[in-house]
Amino acid sequence: MVTIKDIAKAAGVSHTTVSRALNNSSLIKNETKQKIRQLAKEMNYLPNYSAKGLVNQKKYLIGLFFSSLHKGTSSNFLADSIAGIHSVLDTNYSLSVESIDAVDLTEINLQRYDGLIVMSQSDEDQPFIDYLKEKEFPFVVVNRHINDPAVINVTADDAAGVMQAVDYGIGCGHTKIAYIGGKKNFRSTKEREKGVLDSLKKASIPANPAYFLTGDYSLESGLQNMEYLLSLSDLPTLVFCGNDDIAIGALRAVHSAGLRVPQNISLIGFDDSPVVSYLNPPLTTVHKPLKEMCQVGTKLLLDLIEDRPIEQSKMELSTLLMLRESINYL
Repeated sequence: MVTIKDIAKAAGVSHTTVSRALNNSSLIKNETKQKIRQLAKEMNYLPNYSAKGLVNQKKYLIGLFFSSLHKGTSSNFLADSIAGIHSVLDTNYSLSVESIDAVDLTEINLQRYDGLIVMSQSDEDQPFIDYLKEKEFPFVVVNRHINDPAVINVTADDAAGVMQAVDYGIGCGHTKIAYIGGKKNFRSTKEREKGVLDSLKKASIPANPAYFLTGDYSLESGLQNMEYLLSLSDLPTLVFCGNDDIAIGALRAVHSAGLRVPQNISLIGFDDSPVVSYLNPPLTTVHKPLKEMCQVGTKLLLDLIEDRPIEQSKMELSTLLMLRESINYL
């Protein structure tokens, strides 16, 4: 492997000068920087980030912690989160994906990481967040609202997005509206249910308790809960699903029952996964800007790690209703 010393010998300068030039130090003239960088390129020099980390006390590793990788985290949610982070993460860094529910706070080694992105879905994550705060470790919380001015937090307004979707359904003539939620302890489940209830209340439509069901954000829970709704003597005409996976499972249940969406029952999802525009029928859903949230959170974490000023520690991004063909007019 080509080393800094090899480049220094070829350039006729000290290895300190080469190191500073490659790290864009203001102590080195631009002409010298360009010469050294060109030499490094010609010699196929690859930086040794392990050695670099020893010099500047960095590990070049970011931890991405989900509430749970086994329950309630869909494959699309996982993939979009990672894609959003990687799109802005400095190429020097690697990403380690972990699960908060598998963490033992007495054993966790924070020194492995330069900082953490906490993709918080549940209030049960709070002890983990409190621990990071107590240790004064660099971290940001994405997805779940944190009422703590000391915690950097990037979220989306889920409830407002749900209200917009249900308002649209009510405008189409629907009054018998059901909700299939995600995991009971997930904040998103509560926020999305609140959006449905607030929309019904605004329209003076009573909520039917038999229509409000709890799933776990999985395809199977969408299937099973929709089968239950279809067994009722008084069927809902519109079902709002807590995420797109639930909606896909619900769609399968409707088809298996010999019924059709939206002719017999209308569906709305949440997240706007790439696959849902290709369903039959294409699914009306709420677009959650998850990738953008992760991009913003990653940039804020890198600012924190580099000790750059944070101008805005609380950011809430807007959702968007994606109208397709799974809702009919009554």
